[in-house]
Amino acid sequence: MANIKSAKKRIKVIDKKTARNKRVKDHVKEALRAFEDAMAEGDLDKAGENLVAAEKKLMQGAAKGSLNKFAAQRKVSRLTKRFNAAKAAK
Repeated sequence: MANIKSAKKRIKVIDKKTARNKRVKDHVKEALRAFEDAMAEGDLDKAGENLVAAEKKLMQGAAKGSLNKFAAQRKVSRLTKRFNAAKAAK
């Protein structure tokens, strides 16, 4: 345990940031899971809606600094590519 006042404050700040990052990443994972479930069922209408929601959550996470912006862009690109391929196959 820290004894210095500034170290105690840093611990509090880190705890808050950790909680925010965890919350943001949980939201992103929920959105990605919803998209994956819709794709597995073959419901492209629902998958399209979930893709938009997942893209929004990924970009919000990147904007908050919880996710790397390039990683978020890469994930969006891969999801969109998968969705478009499934759409073209039908």
